[in-house]
Amino acid sequence: MRRPIAMSVLLAALAALPPAVRSAQPESGPAPGDGMIAAYFRAETAGLKEACLADVRSQEDWQSKRERYRRELLEMLGLDPMPERTDLKATVTGRVESEKFTVEKLHFQSRPGLYVTGNLYVPKGLDGPAPAVLYVCGHARVKEGDVSFGNKVAYQRHGCWFAANGYVCLTIDSLQLGEIESIHHGTYRYGMWWWNNRGYSPAGVEAWNCVRAIDYLQSRPEVDPERIGVTGRSGGGAYSWWISAIDERIKAAVPVAGITDLENHVVDGCVEGHCDCMFIVNTYRWDYPLVAALVSPRPLLIGNSDNDGIFPLDGVWRTYQKARRIYKLCGAEDQIALKVTQGPHKDTPELRIPAFAWFNQHLTGEERPVEDQAEGVFEPAQLKVFDQLPADQINTEIHETFVKAADAPAVPKNRKQWEAMRDGWREALLEKTFRGWPEKPEPLALERIGCFQNEGRRVDEYEFTSQGPVRLPLYVVGKVGEESPRLVTLRVLDEAEWGEFERQLHADSGGGEGQENAAAGVVVYFSPRGVGPTAWNPDEKKQIQIRRRFMLLGQTLDGMRVWDVRRAIQAVQSLDAFQTAEIRLAARGVTAGVALYASLFEPTLFEAGVTALELEALPASHRDGPILLNVRRYLDMPQAVAMAAERSTVSISSAESDAWRFPLAAAKKLGWEGRLAVENLAPDGR
Repeated sequence: MRRPIAMSVLLAALAALPPAVRSAQPESGPAPGDGMIAAYFRAETAGLKEACLADVRSQEDWQSKRERYRRELLEMLGLDPMPERTDLKATVTGRVESEKFTVEKLHFQSRPGLYVTGNLYVPKGLDGPAPAVLYVCGHARVKEGDVSFGNKVAYQRHGCWFAANGYVCLTIDSLQLGEIESIHHGTYRYGMWWWNNRGYSPAGVEAWNCVRAIDYLQSRPEVDPERIGVTGRSGGGAYSWWISAIDERIKAAVPVAGITDLENHVVDGCVEGHCDCMFIVNTYRWDYPLVAALVSPRPLLIGNSDNDGIFPLDGVWRTYQKARRIYKLCGAEDQIALKVTQGPHKDTPELRIPAFAWFNQHLTGEERPVEDQAEGVFEPAQLKVFDQLPADQINTEIHETFVKAADAPAVPKNRKQWEAMRDGWREALLEKTFRGWPEKPEPLALERIGCFQNEGRRVDEYEFTSQGPVRLPLYVVGKVGEESPRLVTLRVLDEAEWGEFERQLHADSGGGEGQENAAAGVVVYFSPRGVGPTAWNPDEKKQIQIRRRFMLLGQTLDGMRVWDVRRAIQAVQSLDAFQTAEIRLAARGVTAGVALYASLFEPTLFEAGVTALELEALPASHRDGPILLNVRRYLDMPQAVAMAAERSTVSISSAESDAWRFPLAAAKKLGWEGRLAVENLAPDGR
C-alpha cells in the first residue's frame, strides 16, 4: 500500500524562510484563534436565539408544532423511543415518624437494575387522596466516609414542609449524588466524549427517573393522580424543566434556578459552572426558551435570585419573556410568572415561600398565607434507604446502555440492500449528526496571502472562509513551473503534525529533503479550525469547555472540522490550476476519521473530485474518535469506510485490521474489491 506523503515536502520548502514569516504564533499574549472562536460562538448563538420560537405567531402555529417539539425533546434526552415501563419493584425499606407526617424510605427501579432511592413524605390523618409534589434534588453531597446518604437528605426541608401542609411529597436522589454514586461529569471530568457520539446525556436518565417517579406516585392510594406538581432547584430545577416539558401529568411546576439561555451558557461562559446533566443533546439546535414554552398552558412559576452566577438574571428574563409570549398566544398569560429574589445561587426562604404558595393556588385551589417553616428534622442516617447497595445495580454504568448504539449490520446481499443501508446512514448523518453545518455555504473568499520559493519548490499560502468568522489557511507546495497537475494530495494536519511543521519553521535551513521529495507532485497542507494558526487557548480546562460549547450548539468540534475539510476540498478545486485535478485526501488518527466523513459529501472518483483516501492509524470505532453527534445511534467507522469505498479508492493502516471485515466483505460482494486496502499497523503505530 502506498504510504501517505511525508510532511518533509513542506518542511524542506519552508525551512529557509526568513524568521519574520516563519512564526505561526505569537510568543506571548492571546492565542491566535481566541478571537475567531469567540466570534464564532457569538454568531452561532445569535442565530439560534433569533430562530427560537420565531416561527410561532399564533395559537394555531403553536398547536401544529407543539407535538413535534415534544418528540424532538424526547429524542434529545435519549427517550425516543420511550423505554418500556417495566415493573418498578418498589420497595419500602423502613419508616421514620414525626408529629405530622411519616417518611417512607424506598427505592424503585426505573429500568431493571436502574435504582432510584427516595423518601416519601406522607401527612398523617389524610381523609382522602391528597395533592402530591415530586421534589427533585440539586447537587448536594451528603457523605460520611465512603457512605453516601443521597442528596435527598440535604433537601429534606422541602419534603417536611409539603407533608406538614397536607401534600404527599416524593423526594428522589439524582443519579450522581444518590446512595449509588454514579456519573454526571462524563465529558469534562472523565474524558467520555463518546457520550456525544452515542447521543447520551445524564439529563435523559434524570428525566426518565422523574417519569417513573410519577408512575409511582400515581400508584399510591394517598395521592390524587390528577394533582401532581414538580419542583427543585439548581440541578433539580433543570430536571423539573425536563419532566414538565415531556409529561403532562405534571399539573403545576416551579423550577428554581434551573434554566437560562444559550447566550448565558455559550457566550457568557456559564456552561463552565455546570455538569452534563444540565443539558440536552441539542440535535435540533434549540435555545432553552423552547423547553419552557412546552410547559404551556399549565401553571409555571420560574424562580431565580438576582445575583446567581450560573443562572444570570438577564438570560432567565429572556427565557421567561419568550415563554410568556407562547402562554399569551394560548390565552394563559396568567398561568406563568417569574419570581426574582435578592441573593446568590442558594436555597432561601424567599424562593421557597412563592413556590409553596404556587402549589397551594394551583393544586389545592387555596390562596392561604404561607409561613416558611421548612426545616429538616432527621439525621442523614435516618433517611438512608439501603443498608447494603444492590449487587445488580446498573446505575454506575448506565451511560453505556441508556441510549442504544446501532448493531453491527450484516453484509448486504445485493446492490439494492446496500443502497437502502447507505441512503439511511447518509440521511441520518445529515439530519442527526451534521445538522449544525451551515444551510447555505458562504463564498470561499479564497485569497493568496503569500508566495515563496526554495530549492526548486514553490509554496503558495492561501486563506479561505470556512464558516462566518472561521478563516483557515492552505499551503500549496509544488515544483517551480509546474502547472495543471493531474493529481493533488490534500493533507489534513492534526496538532502533532502541525507542531512538527512549526518546529521546522523555527529551525535553521537544512533543505536537503527537497530533492528527495521532488517527485511527490503538488501537496496541499491544511489545518482545520483550532489547529496550528487558528489554535485557541491551550489550557486543558479551556479546551474542554470550548468543546462543550460546540455540544450546546448542536455540533461537535470534530463535526465542524469535517465541514472545514469539505471547504478545503472546495477551495482546492476552485484554484484555476486544479479544477480538473483528482484529489487524494490524506490524514492520520482521529483526523483521518474527519477526512473520511468529509469525503462522503464531496465529489468523488466519478466526478473528478476525491479519487483516493489515505487514512493512517484510522480509529476502528468512534469510541476513540472522531466525536460526531449521535453517530453511534446509526453507524460506526467500518460502515463509513464502506460508504467511502463505493466512491473512492481507500487505503487504511490500522492496528485493528480485523475491525474492517464489514467494508472488505461489502466491497467484495458489491464489486469494489480493488478500491479498498487495509494494512496492519503495529501497536506502536508503525
